[in-house]
Amino acid sequence: MAMTITPAAAERIKSFLASRGKGLGLRIGLKTSGCSGMAYILEFVDDLNDDDELYAIDGVNIIIDTKSLVYLQGIELDFVKEGLNEGFEFNNPNAKGECGCGESFTV
Repeated sequence: MAMTITPAAAERIKSFLASRGKGLGLRIGLKTSGCSGMAYILEFVDDLNDDDELYAIDGVNIIIDTKSLVYLQGIELDFVKEGLNEGFEFNNPNAKGECGCGESFTV
């Protein structure tokens, strides 16, 4: 899996898992949604599904289902703070465009 996680994202994921007190890792996936067609999913994982792939990246377990893998090749996950706003940001080289609000993208 050619995916990268910035140090800021890795630390934030570790922090979330530590405060949660349990969890195998973080799932990154896709769902059909929004103006452009696809939206990212982030959720904690306690148990793997049959179609999950587990990747250890920078000390963090990332879980991706096999259907999402093709769309997430080469992606970078970052955690950004700007003023009072903070959140995960996806830099996806496969995205051909995204909607005006930034909630969904197309490949």
